[in-house]
Amino acid sequence: MYPTLRVRVSRIEQLAAGIKSFTLQPCDGGALPAFDSGSHIVVHMDQGRMRNAYSLTSALDDRSRYQISVRLEEASRGGSRFMHEQLRENDELDIGAPANLFGLGDGAGKHVLVAGGIGITPFMTHIQALARQQASFELHYCFRNRDSAAYLDELPSTLAPDQLHLYESDTGGKLDIDALVASQPAGAHIYVCGPQALNDAVVAAARAAGWAAGRVHFEQFRNEVDATGGAFEVALRKSGVTLQVGADEPLLRAIEKAGVKIDCMCREGICGTCETAIIEGEADHRDQYLSDAEKAAQKTMMVCVSRCKGKRLVLDL
Repeated sequence: MYPTLRVRVSRIEQLAAGIKSFTLQPCDGGALPAFDSGSHIVVHMDQGRMRNAYSLTSALDDRSRYQISVRLEEASRGGSRFMHEQLRENDELDIGAPANLFGLGDGAGKHVLVAGGIGITPFMTHIQALARQQASFELHYCFRNRDSAAYLDELPSTLAPDQLHLYESDTGGKLDIDALVASQPAGAHIYVCGPQALNDAVVAAARAAGWAAGRVHFEQFRNEVDATGGAFEVALRKSGVTLQVGADEPLLRAIEKAGVKIDCMCREGICGTCETAIIEGEADHRDQYLSDAEKAAQKTMMVCVSRCKGKRLVLDL
């Protein structure tokens, strides 16, 4: 198992309908690890039975506390519901050290930030970093209505009017993604975090306009990934261990419970760090990392969210 940090929930604040902010401070009174803009932490909930990744939204230079914002998912499998309904101020939690899958691109002449709903969270630290760099940037924030959108009071006081663009869908506001991409200067980078439809539309528009892949950055928030299903057996060839994975148990959790160490940063089928070779069997792929061709080839799988289509897998672990 990877090292964790013990923190206390020092404050819980309602930011918007269905969104709460949690301030976490180290139980030992020391300094928390430094982090770069766009970083996230993995929060261990309910004695480690659930783990979700949440973007850090706190001040980059404040190592006395971390802040995260959590939306209550309508179809929550437990994580966001635990945070909203069971967690109280002064409760203690274990968290992982900060990791970053959504950093700022190097050498960008301009940074175009596109947020959808709770996807605003990683941009709260990007805004800080870009302001310090005196970089050219703008934020395009799409949300359903003002009651359900976080940080609407804070952003206008942080950004200049020409840097902040708001789109409220309930009142007819809609971002013209193609026009936004077409209006950008050469060398601009675009970043998007939000629902999959928004991410896909921004990526598709940039590719259609001929943007190089290195100029397009996206983060998919999928904290409520369903990693459960039918029970199956998995043999870990290198470790010499055979495990029974229960119907309601993610494969990664079963592997970790057996004491087998495996890198996994996002735990959501996004980052690719837990990609593992399949020796025998067929995976039920549920990740967002492998291409359709790679999934069909059945050569590797993401053990954090994917499962077995049959009754047995043999993995190169």
